[in-house]
Amino acid sequence: MTLVLVVVALAVALPWAAVPAARGLARLLPPREAALALAGSAVLLAGSTVTVLAGLFHVPFLAGLEHLSLSGVVARWPAVVPVSCAAGTALVVQAVRLALRWRRQRALLARAWDLAGDGTSDGDLLVVPGEDAEAFALPGHRGRPGRVVVSVGMLRALDPAERAVLLAHERAHLRGRHHLLSAATDLAAAVHPALGRLGSDLGYHLERWADERAARAVADRRTAATAIARAALAGAPSVRPDAVPLLSVTSGPVPRRVRALLGPEPARPTGRGARAAVGLVAAVAVAVLLAVVLTYGLHEYVEYAAQVLRSHGTV
Repeated sequence: MTLVLVVVALAVALPWAAVPAARGLARLLPPREAALALAGSAVLLAGSTVTVLAGLFHVPFLAGLEHLSLSGVVARWPAVVPVSCAAGTALVVQAVRLALRWRRQRALLARAWDLAGDGTSDGDLLVVPGEDAEAFALPGHRGRPGRVVVSVGMLRALDPAERAVLLAHERAHLRGRHHLLSAATDLAAAVHPALGRLGSDLGYHLERWADERAARAVADRRTAATAIARAALAGAPSVRPDAVPLLSVTSGPVPRRVRALLGPEPARPTGRGARAAVGLVAAVAVAVLLAVVLTYGLHEYVEYAAQVLRSHGTV
């Protein structure tokens, strides 16, 4: 049962250990690469957790395939059935949580489209009435393409150069399909509680990704910083459903984003930073690979156990 106990511990502890490595990696990378690393880590860690639980759940069935009697298996390793039942229960809970989270995301998206339904369309721009200053990227829904939603109040709060920054920022969210990264990470958090810590980090790096694209579009980092600060001060976040898959220029730690824009454009790490980044990538990859390999190894373990039981005449 040693391997089974190792796999149980891995299913519980792996994400808790790997999440700090993923967050540390994101701090070393430019915004785009950081966002991809966080979302990828969340999906891989969630997938490895499900794989481990599925492997544990199937142990008694694997024993049956090896023509072992369940009573003989239980007599020798009493923990097999409780572990399998616990893994099966966890899988059911995860499935329910995933379904509820997915339904919530779709409901929020539908509600956002309803709120923007009285807007005036101009290409990919949807201007909605109201004095509340608000702007967000609205992903496509039910055959409708994505739109940049901006209120009249937000347009009045910014000068023309700042409006260009605002529109470039929200268009960067749509073109980069940032809502998919955000939604995938949110769903991954339904699989394991440790993965919820990646969501806020991802949100920040997605906003920074869009900030940098906007700064490039207007070729002026200071104007971009000023526009984001002014939009955040004027913004009314209560107007927008504050949850995935919607992303807004007023989201996240705005002072931190403004400070980043007032500095130089971020670059990929070099020297010691590059080595640290490679090490953190390797740590997350090895952890996920270990989970998958050990889960696959359960089959070989059960086959070996069958030979042991047969040699002792207990089958």
